[in-house]
Amino acid sequence: MLKTLAKEIRQYKKATVLAPVFTGFEVLMEILIPFVTASIIDQGIEAGNMQKVYLYGGIMLIFAFISLICGVAAGRYAASASTGYACNLRDAMYARVQQYSFSNIDKYSTAGLVTRMTTDVTNLQNAYQMILRIASRAPLMLLCSMVMCFVINVRLSLIFLAALAVLGCALFFIMTRTLPVFQEVFSKYDDLNASVQENVSGIRVVKAFVREDYENKKFSKAAEQLCRLFIKAESLLALNNPIMMLVIYGCIICLSWFGAHFIVAGTLTTGNLTSLFSYVMSMMMSLMMLSMVFVMISMSAASARRIAQVLEEKPDLADPDQPVTEVEDGRIDFNHVSFSYKHGSGEAVLHNIDLHILPGETVGIIGGTGCGKSSLVNLVSRLYDVDEGSVCVGGRDVREYDMEALRNQVAVVLQKNVLFSGTILENLRWGKEDASKEECAEACRQACADEFIERFPEGYDTWIEQGGANVSGGQKQRLCIARALLKKPKVLILDDSTSAVDTATDGKIREAFAKKIPGTTKLIISQRISSVQDADRILVLEEGKVSGFDTHEKLLKTNSIYREIYEAQIKSGGDFDEKAG
Repeated sequence: MLKTLAKEIRQYKKATVLAPVFTGFEVLMEILIPFVTASIIDQGIEAGNMQKVYLYGGIMLIFAFISLICGVAAGRYAASASTGYACNLRDAMYARVQQYSFSNIDKYSTAGLVTRMTTDVTNLQNAYQMILRIASRAPLMLLCSMVMCFVINVRLSLIFLAALAVLGCALFFIMTRTLPVFQEVFSKYDDLNASVQENVSGIRVVKAFVREDYENKKFSKAAEQLCRLFIKAESLLALNNPIMMLVIYGCIICLSWFGAHFIVAGTLTTGNLTSLFSYVMSMMMSLMMLSMVFVMISMSAASARRIAQVLEEKPDLADPDQPVTEVEDGRIDFNHVSFSYKHGSGEAVLHNIDLHILPGETVGIIGGTGCGKSSLVNLVSRLYDVDEGSVCVGGRDVREYDMEALRNQVAVVLQKNVLFSGTILENLRWGKEDASKEECAEACRQACADEFIERFPEGYDTWIEQGGANVSGGQKQRLCIARALLKKPKVLILDDSTSAVDTATDGKIREAFAKKIPGTTKLIISQRISSVQDADRILVLEEGKVSGFDTHEKLLKTNSIYREIYEAQIKSGGDFDEKAG
């Protein structure tokens, strides 16, 4: 884990090294000041020698000025290193998520990933800055102060060793108790963020069903759980300051008592006792700072593990050593394919699928909910890998292709259509980055999207809200189809992506496909018989197995499942729509 996280320091290694170096010089100057103070008292004030007062006073000012300069430099380098480190972590996590396959993404919730990139990274950034400044300053200050105390008086210095032992035991107790609590806290952050995200994204449904009170209670419950855990953790951390104060004041009392006896006995000077008081306060403050570092580390350790988990997650899918970059045609072959979402351990979703689809052929795919339709087409663009058998496109196993090259030639319009904030034109150009406005308009004509775009006052420059919130479901689907057509793919997959358009528009889209892209292989998943009955062949799936694969007419005669669907929709008049946007 540490090696993974340390990699992201990268260009901030220099700042990471310089921050503790300047901190070291700052500590050295501060340690020398009490020593000079003792000389002012013993050789200047008590001896009545003002020249010594001026001399040592000037030296103190020089030390203080050098300490100030070094402190400013150390703070600047620490801030630069920590903020840059956090930026690198977020970039690395985001880039890693982009490399994930669907099966990798399935392991994390959206809210969990958001928490990792925000709250967890911020915790690690604060801890890193504290380590560079305080964790380097406090031990140095503690060690140097201890050395100076032993130089002045060995017996009095034993008081500090006893204090260190007490504080060390207390800090160990606090850390071992708080670390598991903070690990649980950040998992509850995921639940809280998930509640917010779900509510905001589905606010229309919440209001339509008057469920505001229910959502408020659900959020309050998540917030209260988080609150209780924080109270538990902070209650343990609250022990830190009282124990620290007890030790500090105990040291001062012991030092005053024994120091007074030593001065009376003539084995210790007043100046040296004054220096000891300064050093004991420096040591106690160092211990207090160290306790703060331990608290921050205990908080950030859970965050560090969660960040490392994302960075160390290896994508399930990878390009071969010598990938194929050209897809010859749209031929698709499923060679005895079996597939499960949890390779080797999950229940199989597809069983022994053996299909052979010709280039330019239009294939309809129909079946009940959960029969494996979407899983089947996801294998074509290698969003998942098969457990057994092989999927071939253009005569080559999809695992032999460069994934970017394959997916550029296999365009997919997913069941859940997504538009991004930006203009219609910007959304369309996701399909082809350098597409001209004329190319976008032609793709929209094929997808029957031009008719509603032209009604917008700003046309193709109309702004689309995040998620396509300001367009209807049918409009969103047609824009997504147009976006896919801009790729000019050899294979086009429509995963129930015309469900929100009326049957007349659906027919126009299929007619445009037949005329404009006859050489493109088209896989059309639909719940409507009318959307697939004109296809060259229709695949009927049942519980992950091929129930039938033939033309509409032959399936009506030979396949009972297809015939039942047909009779339920067509003969009962169940498949019609009013023309809608």
